[in-house]
Amino acid sequence: MKQRWHRVTQTAMVAASLAAFVTGGHFAAKAVIEAQQSRQLVELTDVALRRSETAVDFGAATLDELARRGPLNCDPASLQAVRLQVYQRSTVKDIRLVDRNGSVICSAYSETLEFDNGLVNRPDMLRSDDRRLLLFRVDQFSGVALGVLRDVDENTSLVAILGINSYVFDIMPAELREHSEVLLELNNGSEVGQFSTKRHSEFSNLVSLGNVSNRYPLHATIRVERSALERWHTQAYWPTMLIASVLGLVFGLLLTRTTARLEGPIADIDRALARHDFKPFFQPTFDLRTGAIRGCEVLARWVREDGITIPPMSFIPLAESSGRIEPMTWQILAAALKDLYPRLREDKYFKLSFNVVPRHLLSDGFVEELRRIVLGAKVSARQVVIEVTERSEMPDLAKAAAVVRELRELGFRVAMDDVGVGHSGLSQIKGLGANIIKIDKFFVDTITEDASAIAIVEMLVRLARDLKMTVIAEGVETPDQVRALIACGVEEGQGYIVSPPLPFAKFDELLETSRTQAFAEAAVREAALVA
Repeated sequence: MKQRWHRVTQTAMVAASLAAFVTGGHFAAKAVIEAQQSRQLVELTDVALRRSETAVDFGAATLDELARRGPLNCDPASLQAVRLQVYQRSTVKDIRLVDRNGSVICSAYSETLEFDNGLVNRPDMLRSDDRRLLLFRVDQFSGVALGVLRDVDENTSLVAILGINSYVFDIMPAELREHSEVLLELNNGSEVGQFSTKRHSEFSNLVSLGNVSNRYPLHATIRVERSALERWHTQAYWPTMLIASVLGLVFGLLLTRTTARLEGPIADIDRALARHDFKPFFQPTFDLRTGAIRGCEVLARWVREDGITIPPMSFIPLAESSGRIEPMTWQILAAALKDLYPRLREDKYFKLSFNVVPRHLLSDGFVEELRRIVLGAKVSARQVVIEVTERSEMPDLAKAAAVVRELRELGFRVAMDDVGVGHSGLSQIKGLGANIIKIDKFFVDTITEDASAIAIVEMLVRLARDLKMTVIAEGVETPDQVRALIACGVEEGQGYIVSPPLPFAKFDELLETSRTQAFAEAAVREAALVA
């Protein structure tokens, strides 16, 4: 009788657990869908804003380059030189010399003045965060453009007229494309860019999300019809219900056996740190022209005891927010230096890079701990590169620059990661004082299709040369991308075209294969010379 009653109790517990999870699954499914929608719309808004900031950065860099050449006047030779600048830059539609009131003295393409519909006075222009640039709306008969003004001297200024092309805002997924609009506005409410497939008056019951720039008086807004939003990503409902059912069944079974221990994911990370389950994986950096491997980036992977490898996005954000990223970084670095010690000792030019979040870089004792680990591994500091990631904004640029300066004095090299889409601006690239900038995969993906991506990469290469920095392109996957990057002046790359991130044993095999191939090619060349 007891055994029967125990089985009934167990069945009731499983049934109750299953019913509770299924009932909650309905509400959870809606929450999952809404959270996914909100997250993706926020990401899209951020993309629109970052692309707009990049366009302004590009216009500002063009004006800076013209200003460095000396006083600009309106003679034909000077205007011809300015036209060349406009011709080479798809984002810039015109360059104008104006007086202190904003009135046009002359223009690279004077015929564009005929399309202007009134002028904006200087008091109505909006100043950027660094106080160097003024932004304003340019009303034209065919639409609007964005004006960027930079003072040259006490009497004159240079203005770049930027066409915010549709590629900046054509970011909405196919399901929402006809039911949404993307707007770029100045902080005074003036619209300077817009993308939609129909007029604003044709929309109804819009849901709005916005994002404000920290550097320029700009904000981007996405508006989506609520009816379209309710139909978007609803396919997640039944998978969520299935997950809820499975969870309910599993939870009920665990309750019946009274062996379940509910522990948080942070405890899992702590146990993994204690067992050294976080392993370094290695992705090569290579010469774009020859394919020769020059170094590698060390990436964290969680390799569980059962052999399953957990991808970084499943644990890195939690490690960062919980403060576990610091011990994880040191553990990964120490293991990587131990694995690569023979290669680093054999090849003095081979470099190992690893990622550091801004908070870790600015923490007390960072430099001392880094020196201790590198010295203990008996590796030269000149072979170690610290990549400052930009998933979070740099809280104190002045302090970060001081840390970077100390690292460089000790022989370490410093790279800025995700340049172009992270939190970095031109002022941060200059102010941090790094040795290397890594161009984000976003620009590499489109470099063979989008002229604006080529222009941005060329601008970053020129900036790097002026600042005596090295440029590495991330996410290189095709030969066409390699050729386009070489044409832009980029010399080094990283990506799946050579290899994905590998555990050390396979990476070492790749290095050995690459070296054997290099020796064979050298022997062939030498034999050809002798012959």
